[in-house]
Amino acid sequence: MSRSSLQPARISRVLPDSIAAEIGFEPGDAIVSINGQQPRDLIDYQFLCSDEFLALEVLDAAGRSHQIDIEKDTDEGLGLEFETALFDGLIQCNNRCPFCFIDQQPPGKRESLYYKDDDYRLSFLYGSYLTLTNLSEAEWRRIAQLRLSPLYVSVHATDPDLRRRLLKNERAGLIVEQLQWFREHHLQIHAQVVVCPDLNDGAQLQRTLTDLAAFHTGDPATVASVAVVPVGLTRFRPTEDELRPVQPADAAATIALVEALQSQFQAELGSRFAWLADEWYLIAGQPLPAASWYEQYPQLENGVGSIRSFISEFERQAEALPPQIAPSRRLTWVVGNVVEQAFQPLQARLNRVQGLQVDLVGLASRYWGQALTVTGLLTGQDLIESLGDRDLGDGLLLPSVMLRHGDRCFLDDLTIADVERALNVPIYVAEGITGLLEQCLRSPLKLLAPDQPATAALL
Repeated sequence: MSRSSLQPARISRVLPDSIAAEIGFEPGDAIVSINGQQPRDLIDYQFLCSDEFLALEVLDAAGRSHQIDIEKDTDEGLGLEFETALFDGLIQCNNRCPFCFIDQQPPGKRESLYYKDDDYRLSFLYGSYLTLTNLSEAEWRRIAQLRLSPLYVSVHATDPDLRRRLLKNERAGLIVEQLQWFREHHLQIHAQVVVCPDLNDGAQLQRTLTDLAAFHTGDPATVASVAVVPVGLTRFRPTEDELRPVQPADAAATIALVEALQSQFQAELGSRFAWLADEWYLIAGQPLPAASWYEQYPQLENGVGSIRSFISEFERQAEALPPQIAPSRRLTWVVGNVVEQAFQPLQARLNRVQGLQVDLVGLASRYWGQALTVTGLLTGQDLIESLGDRDLGDGLLLPSVMLRHGDRCFLDDLTIADVERALNVPIYVAEGITGLLEQCLRSPLKLLAPDQPATAALL
């Protein structure tokens, strides 16, 4: 566990028409304490701000201290956003999983790419996955006292010896006892299993899912759902690992195993409970399940149903497309080759607009050394090397998932400007379905209210 000293909560944004705006807070100010307590993270801040009367110690951007008293309605927010959700530093991972993406990157890139977070607070706030191997007794007590639920847990295997082997951590073998702790405290988790061929697939995967299904009881159910995800490997991974890429035959076998269990779970639990990431079907060359199969999309952000959801919502929103546009334009829409076939009907619908031509190009990543690549892992170097000899038309259409959130930088540290110069073509970044359609038209489009939980990430 790596933690820095507790710092004041530095403000990054003041929401308009909020209490904080009325008082005069500005970006760069920092909250030192609330009612005499210094918040260690956004969770503490939200809890402390739920009182009606607040006594704040604040540092302005020049470092001057101020005392501010506030009276407000219970649970009314102040309207502040912060530079980070963690004011005392990140709880880092103490595992050595051979499939960890952080260890499968080349050296020398931006520092943030190498942060190994395993922080229960980020899990609660943002749905990031943790392993539960680095929690102190004080952290366990805090989870219980503040009712931090649900959390998102990377299980990978319930066999203690196998989980120790996968995570390379002796504490990893405690997972079943930890699940029992969640049950006793009436707290909930969503789980994931990253499947590594020849290690935790087959009979071990069946054991893991069956063990987890035994915890799908109580109010709330201790284990709400499980995502089954294929391991992703790059050419930069350690040579001494035990891993190999998922092949189509592996994907077909895993689909058959999990779908059989889903039928059993549906009959016994009233839910399919365990969910296959979309990549399994794409790797196996099998059609995606229908939208109804995903129930309420409990693992959408983990790639379970995200393509089906996106396609369904695209079809609805495409009803608002005009019959023609002027002037005419031709765009090259780039996605990872793993989703190219699934998105071909979307391309065909766009090309029904007279005056619009969209060329769909699915790329594998030479940078990562992958034969099958999701869109979010394509780099600037991949675009330059793969598209340099193509006629790209009037522009390159890129899903925003290729870029660092809120930035114009790819995973290899090249920027949009770098790629535009190299390919001599403008780049248009599409944020989800709205961005995709509007970038194709190069004008705002009156869209329908969404009725599907479509994710903005084009896998």
